Amino acid sequence: QFYSNQFDLLLATSIIESGLDIPNANTIIINQADRFGLAQLHQLRGRVGRSERQSYAYLLIPPKHKLTPQGEKRLQAIEAIEDLGVGFILATHDLEIRGAGEILGDEQSGQIQKIGFTLYKDILEQTIKTMRSDGSNQVIENFSTDINLNIPALINEEYMPDVHLRLTMYKRISSTFNNKDLNKIKSELMDRFGNLPEYTENLILLTKLRNNAKNLGIEKIRLNKTHGRIYFNSASNIDTQLLINLIHNDTNYKLYPDQSLGFSGEFINTEDRINKVKYLLNYLANH
Repeated sequence: QFYSNQFDLLLATSIIESGLDIPNANTIIINQADRFGLAQLHQLRGRVGRSERQSYAYLLIPPKHKLTPQGEKRLQAIEAIEDLGVGFILATHDLEIRGAGEILGDEQSGQIQKIGFTLYKDILEQTIKTMRSDGSNQVIENFSTDINLNIPALINEEYMPDVHLRLTMYKRISSTFNNKDLNKIKSELMDRFGNLPEYTENLILLTKLRNNAKNLGIEKIRLNKTHGRIYFNSASNIDTQLLINLIHNDTNYKLYPDQSLGFSGEFINTEDRINKVKYLLNYLANH
């Protein structure tokens, strides 16, 4: 009835934060705002101002001396940030207010806010790996491999309609650097959604090729219908004699001044390109 303008006022609990979209609503009054979380306040405030009309959000709070330190910080954060696209900033503020938890001691050490939580986590993970090993793989692990064969590689919308689930699965696949774990993800997809479509199969295959290339110290692979190129990292452990033999025995291969390996041929379809990269990676791994 409120939605259809039969009433001018809606009295509700915080349930309205869950995606209620009423463009006509131009004012919201949030009582005891200090008791809400930062994400809740952001969502509640977003229930108004959803059209071209000027809108207002009023946050009612008790006297300031009765506010908790965390409650005051949340209110300051929500008051200070008014621009579009502030979700990530609010999440960062929320993390700082509530704390990110203890990792290796009684409290978080270092200035985590200077580099961000994600980068801090990656650095910590890399350091732990290095300390657990002899450090021989440290240089190779410090770069990412980029592979582009100019073929469609994606999770089809028809195969997985839920966009959030697709994004989660993209993240899981891209973050998996072990082909055994990648096979588990593939089995999970087939179990939940059925046989993989061609484009999704391509995504899994490309990720496997990326993992194999990274283990060899390859930074980048490019391939189209007629030409391809492989770029090596300075820490690559590939036997240079293998490259020399390849170039001497086949005129389709060429070594460029930047020490990248170029090759030519006919790679018309997806299968041709994947098989070509597979062959080269297997050849370069035999050292």
